[in-house]
Amino acid sequence: MGDYLLITGMSGAGRSTAAAALEDAGWYVIDNMPPSLLGQAAAVVGGPGSGQDRVALVIGRAGGARADEALPAIEALRRSGRRVRVVFLDAPDSVLVRRFEGTRRRHPLHGVQMEEAIADERRLLDPIRDQADVVLDTAELNVNQLRVRISELFGDDTDPGMRTSVVSFGYKHGVPLDADLVLDCRFLPNPHWVDELRPFTGLDPPVRDFVLSFAQTRQFLDQVGDLLTTLLPAYAEEGKSYLTVALGCTGGRHRSVALAEELAHRLQGSGSAISVFHRDVGR
Repeated sequence: MGDYLLITGMSGAGRSTAAAALEDAGWYVIDNMPPSLLGQAAAVVGGPGSGQDRVALVIGRAGGARADEALPAIEALRRSGRRVRVVFLDAPDSVLVRRFEGTRRRHPLHGVQMEEAIADERRLLDPIRDQADVVLDTAELNVNQLRVRISELFGDDTDPGMRTSVVSFGYKHGVPLDADLVLDCRFLPNPHWVDELRPFTGLDPPVRDFVLSFAQTRQFLDQVGDLLTTLLPAYAEEGKSYLTVALGCTGGRHRSVALAEELAHRLQGSGSAISVFHRDVGR
Protein backbone atom coordinates (compact mmCIF):
# COMPACT_ATOMS: atom_id res chain seq x y z
CA MET A 1 0.00 0.00 0.00
CA GLY A 2 2.98 2.32 0.33
CA ASP A 3 4.68 4.38 3.01
CA TYR A 4 3.61 8.02 3.29
CA LEU A 5 5.40 10.76 5.18
CA LEU A 6 3.68 14.12 5.55
CA ILE A 7 6.00 17.02 6.30
CA THR A 8 4.49 20.20 7.70
CA GLY A 9 5.31 22.85 10.25
CA MET A 10 6.04 26.51 10.79
CA SER A 11 7.36 28.61 7.93
CA GLY A 12 11.08 29.06 8.49
CA ALA A 13 11.42 25.84 10.50
CA GLY A 14 13.12 23.89 7.70
CA ARG A 15 10.56 22.19 5.48
CA SER A 16 12.64 22.71 2.32
CA THR A 17 15.75 21.28 3.98
CA ALA A 18 13.78 18.28 5.22
CA ALA A 19 12.39 17.68 1.73
CA ALA A 20 15.89 17.74 0.21
CA ALA A 21 17.19 15.32 2.84
CA LEU A 22 14.33 12.89 2.19
CA GLU A 23 14.91 13.05 -1.55
CA ASP A 24 18.59 12.23 -1.01
CA ALA A 25 17.48 9.29 1.17
CA GLY A 26 15.43 7.81 -1.68
CA TRP A 27 11.96 9.15 -0.93
CA TYR A 28 9.76 10.40 -3.76
CA VAL A 29 9.11 13.98 -2.66
CA ILE A 30 6.28 16.27 -3.72
CA ASP A 31 6.91 19.75 -2.34
CA ASN A 32 4.47 22.57 -1.59
CA MET A 33 1.45 20.27 -1.67
CA PRO A 34 -1.97 21.91 -1.04
CA PRO A 35 -3.58 19.89 1.77
CA SER A 36 -6.81 19.45 -0.19
CA LEU A 37 -4.86 17.45 -2.80
CA LEU A 38 -3.10 15.04 -0.43
CA GLY A 39 -5.46 12.17 -1.16
CA GLN A 40 -5.30 12.54 -4.93
CA ALA A 41 -1.51 12.87 -4.94
CA ALA A 42 -1.08 9.79 -2.75
CA ALA A 43 -3.38 7.77 -5.01
CA VAL A 44 -1.43 8.74 -8.15
CA VAL A 45 2.16 8.35 -6.97
CA GLY A 46 1.45 5.36 -4.72
CA GLY A 47 -0.87 3.49 -7.05
CA PRO A 48 -0.21 0.15 -8.74
CA GLY A 49 2.64 0.28 -11.22
CA SER A 50 4.00 3.61 -10.04
CA GLY A 51 7.13 2.05 -8.54
CA GLN A 52 7.01 4.50 -5.61
CA ASP A 53 6.73 2.78 -2.24
CA ARG A 54 8.05 5.68 -0.10
CA VAL A 55 6.36 9.02 -0.74
CA ALA A 56 6.97 12.27 1.16
CA LEU A 57 4.31 14.96 0.77
CA VAL A 58 5.40 18.40 1.96
CA ILE A 59 2.30 20.35 2.90
CA GLY A 60 2.29 23.81 1.33
CA ARG A 61 3.10 27.18 2.75
CA ALA A 62 1.04 28.74 5.50
CA GLY A 63 -1.41 30.50 3.23
CA GLY A 64 -2.93 27.20 2.07
CA ALA A 65 -2.01 24.85 4.91
CA ARG A 66 -5.25 25.20 6.85
CA ALA A 67 -5.83 22.56 9.49
CA ASP A 68 -9.49 22.17 8.47
CA GLU A 69 -8.31 21.00 5.05
CA ALA A 70 -5.26 18.96 6.07
CA LEU A 71 -6.67 16.95 8.97
CA PRO A 72 -9.48 15.21 7.00
CA ALA A 73 -7.01 14.36 4.23
CA ILE A 74 -4.56 12.86 6.74
CA GLU A 75 -7.32 10.85 8.38
CA ALA A 76 -8.53 9.55 4.99
CA LEU A 77 -5.02 8.39 4.14
CA ARG A 78 -4.76 6.56 7.45
CA ARG A 79 -8.13 4.85 6.95
CA SER A 80 -6.94 3.58 3.57
CA GLY A 81 -4.58 1.14 5.26
CA ARG A 82 -1.43 2.97 4.25
CA ARG A 83 1.40 3.61 6.67
CA VAL A 84 1.05 7.35 7.26
CA ARG A 85 3.21 9.47 9.55
CA VAL A 86 3.11 13.20 10.14
CA VAL A 87 6.27 15.19 10.92
CA PHE A 88 5.88 18.72 12.28
CA LEU A 89 8.90 21.05 12.14
CA ASP A 90 8.87 23.75 14.80
CA ALA A 91 11.00 26.42 16.44
CA PRO A 92 10.35 29.19 18.97
CA ASP A 93 8.85 32.39 17.58
CA SER A 94 12.01 34.38 18.29
CA VAL A 95 14.06 31.95 16.19
CA LEU A 96 11.59 32.13 13.30
CA VAL A 97 11.66 35.94 13.38
CA ARG A 98 15.45 35.93 13.29
CA ARG A 99 15.51 33.52 10.35
CA PHE A 100 13.10 35.61 8.30
CA GLU A 101 15.04 38.76 9.09
CA GLY A 102 18.29 37.04 8.12
CA THR A 103 16.98 35.93 4.73
CA ARG A 104 14.82 39.05 4.14
CA ARG A 105 11.99 36.78 3.02
CA ARG A 106 8.37 37.76 3.49
CA HIS A 107 6.25 35.54 5.65
CA PRO A 108 3.59 33.63 3.64
CA LEU A 109 0.92 35.29 5.79
CA HIS A 110 2.12 38.72 4.68
CA GLY A 111 0.17 41.88 5.25
CA VAL A 112 0.70 41.90 9.02
CA GLN A 113 3.68 42.33 11.31
CA MET A 114 6.11 39.38 11.41
CA GLU A 115 5.32 38.43 15.02
CA GLU A 116 1.61 38.57 14.31
CA ALA A 117 1.98 36.46 11.15
CA ILE A 118 3.89 33.77 13.06
CA ALA A 119 1.29 33.76 15.84
CA ASP A 120 -1.53 33.44 13.28
CA GLU A 121 0.24 30.59 11.51
CA ARG A 122 0.82 28.79 14.79
CA ARG A 123 -2.88 28.99 15.61
CA LEU A 124 -3.74 27.58 12.19
CA LEU A 125 -1.31 24.69 12.49
CA ASP A 126 -1.75 23.76 16.17
CA PRO A 127 -4.38 21.08 15.36
CA ILE A 128 -1.95 19.39 12.94
CA ARG A 129 0.89 19.65 15.46
CA ASP A 130 -1.28 17.87 18.01
CA GLN A 131 -1.75 14.96 15.58
CA ALA A 132 1.92 14.69 14.55
CA ASP A 133 3.88 11.48 15.08
CA VAL A 134 7.12 13.47 15.32
CA VAL A 135 7.55 17.09 16.42
CA LEU A 136 11.08 18.13 15.52
CA ASP A 137 12.57 21.21 17.15
CA THR A 138 14.95 22.86 14.66
CA ALA A 139 15.87 25.89 16.78
CA GLU A 140 19.42 24.75 17.53
CA LEU A 141 20.00 22.83 14.28
CA ASN A 142 21.88 24.25 11.32
CA VAL A 143 21.04 23.06 7.80
CA ASN A 144 23.51 20.17 7.88
CA GLN A 145 22.37 19.01 11.32
CA LEU A 146 18.73 19.04 10.23
CA ARG A 147 19.58 16.97 7.16
CA VAL A 148 21.41 14.47 9.38
CA ARG A 149 18.49 14.32 11.81
CA ILE A 150 15.95 13.68 9.03
CA SER A 151 18.20 11.05 7.47
CA GLU A 152 18.67 9.39 10.86
CA LEU A 153 14.91 9.20 11.42
CA PHE A 154 13.74 8.26 7.94
CA GLY A 155 16.73 7.38 5.76
CA ASP A 156 16.70 3.64 6.48
CA ASP A 157 13.09 3.30 7.48
CA THR A 158 12.13 -0.26 6.64
CA ASP A 159 11.45 -1.33 10.24
CA PRO A 160 7.78 -0.60 11.07
CA GLY A 161 8.43 -0.76 14.82
CA MET A 162 9.10 2.12 17.19
CA ARG A 163 12.30 4.11 16.70
CA THR A 164 14.14 5.52 19.71
CA SER A 165 16.54 8.46 19.39
CA VAL A 166 19.05 9.12 22.16
CA VAL A 167 20.03 12.80 21.94
CA SER A 168 22.78 14.65 23.78
CA PHE A 169 22.52 18.40 24.33
CA GLY A 170 23.86 21.31 26.36
CA TYR A 171 21.55 23.13 28.76
CA LYS A 172 23.20 26.45 27.95
CA HIS A 173 21.94 26.03 24.36
CA GLY A 174 18.40 25.15 25.43
CA VAL A 175 16.45 21.96 26.11
CA PRO A 176 15.22 20.19 22.94
CA LEU A 177 11.52 20.93 22.59
CA ASP A 178 10.89 17.61 20.86
CA ALA A 179 12.26 15.43 23.68
CA ASP A 180 9.86 12.95 25.31
CA LEU A 181 12.16 12.24 28.26
CA VAL A 182 14.86 14.64 29.51
CA LEU A 183 17.63 13.45 31.85
CA ASP A 184 20.01 15.87 33.56
CA CYS A 185 23.63 14.68 33.70
CA ARG A 186 25.12 17.77 35.33
CA PHE A 187 25.49 16.03 38.69
CA LEU A 188 28.47 14.08 37.32
CA PRO A 189 32.10 15.31 37.48
CA ASN A 190 32.76 17.59 34.51
CA PRO A 191 35.69 16.76 32.17
CA HIS A 192 35.70 20.42 31.11
CA TRP A 193 37.57 21.23 34.31
CA VAL A 194 40.31 18.69 33.55
CA ASP A 195 42.80 20.55 31.37
CA GLU A 196 43.95 17.55 29.35
CA LEU A 197 40.35 16.47 28.64
CA ARG A 198 38.81 19.84 27.78
CA PRO A 199 39.74 19.80 24.05
CA PHE A 200 38.13 16.38 23.54
CA THR A 201 34.48 15.35 23.42
CA GLY A 202 32.50 12.45 24.80
CA LEU A 203 33.17 10.60 21.56
CA ASP A 204 36.87 10.37 22.44
CA PRO A 205 38.09 7.49 24.66
CA PRO A 206 39.82 9.66 27.30
CA VAL A 207 36.60 11.58 28.05
CA ARG A 208 34.38 8.51 27.76
CA ASP A 209 36.60 6.55 30.16
CA PHE A 210 36.67 9.47 32.62
CA VAL A 211 32.87 9.86 32.64
CA LEU A 212 32.19 6.13 32.93
CA SER A 213 34.77 5.61 35.67
CA PHE A 214 32.53 6.97 38.44
CA ALA A 215 30.22 4.74 40.46
CA GLN A 216 27.37 7.24 40.25
CA THR A 217 27.63 7.17 36.43
CA ARG A 218 27.27 3.41 36.33
CA GLN A 219 24.40 3.51 38.82
CA PHE A 220 22.66 6.20 36.77
CA LEU A 221 23.01 4.20 33.54
CA ASP A 222 21.81 1.01 35.21
CA GLN A 223 18.69 2.69 36.56
CA VAL A 224 17.90 4.57 33.35
CA GLY A 225 18.44 1.38 31.35
CA ASP A 226 16.02 -0.50 33.62
CA LEU A 227 13.47 2.30 33.28
CA LEU A 228 13.65 2.34 29.48
CA THR A 229 13.55 -1.44 29.28
CA THR A 230 10.15 -1.13 30.97
CA LEU A 231 8.96 1.91 29.03
CA LEU A 232 9.92 1.02 25.44
CA PRO A 233 7.60 -1.99 25.06
CA ALA A 234 4.79 -0.06 26.78
CA TYR A 235 5.18 2.91 24.41
CA ALA A 236 5.29 0.57 21.40
CA GLU A 237 2.17 -1.24 22.59
CA GLU A 238 0.36 2.12 22.79
CA GLY A 239 1.25 2.73 19.14
CA LYS A 240 3.98 5.34 19.61
CA SER A 241 6.22 5.44 16.52
CA TYR A 242 9.07 7.63 17.79
CA LEU A 243 10.60 8.25 21.21
CA THR A 244 13.29 10.83 21.92
CA VAL A 245 15.37 10.47 25.08
CA ALA A 246 17.53 13.55 25.70
CA LEU A 247 20.52 13.66 28.03
CA GLY A 248 21.89 17.08 28.93
CA CYS A 249 25.03 18.46 30.48
CA THR A 250 26.21 22.07 30.62
CA GLY A 251 27.71 22.46 27.15
CA GLY A 252 26.64 19.26 25.41
CA ARG A 253 30.18 18.18 24.50
CA HIS A 254 31.41 15.82 27.22
CA ARG A 255 29.20 14.07 29.78
CA SER A 256 25.94 13.93 27.84
CA VAL A 257 27.72 12.71 24.69
CA ALA A 258 29.50 9.86 26.47
CA LEU A 259 26.33 8.86 28.31
CA ALA A 260 24.18 8.98 25.16
CA GLU A 261 26.58 6.66 23.38
CA GLU A 262 26.68 4.23 26.28
CA LEU A 263 22.92 4.27 26.81
CA ALA A 264 22.26 3.65 23.11
CA HIS A 265 24.67 0.72 23.25
CA ARG A 266 22.83 -0.75 26.24
CA LEU A 267 19.47 -0.39 24.50
CA GLN A 268 20.50 -2.35 21.43
CA GLY A 269 18.38 -5.50 21.29
CA SER A 270 15.50 -3.83 23.14
CA GLY A 271 13.17 -4.37 20.19
CA SER A 272 13.25 -0.69 19.22
CA ALA A 273 15.50 0.70 16.48
CA ILE A 274 18.07 2.86 18.30
CA SER A 275 19.89 5.90 16.92
CA VAL A 276 22.11 8.56 18.49
CA PHE A 277 22.26 12.29 17.72
CA HIS A 278 24.66 14.76 19.34
CA ARG A 279 23.10 18.20 18.91
CA ASP A 280 25.78 20.40 20.48
CA VAL A 281 28.98 18.36 20.31
CA GLY A 282 30.46 20.64 17.65
CA ARG A 283 29.86 23.91 19.49
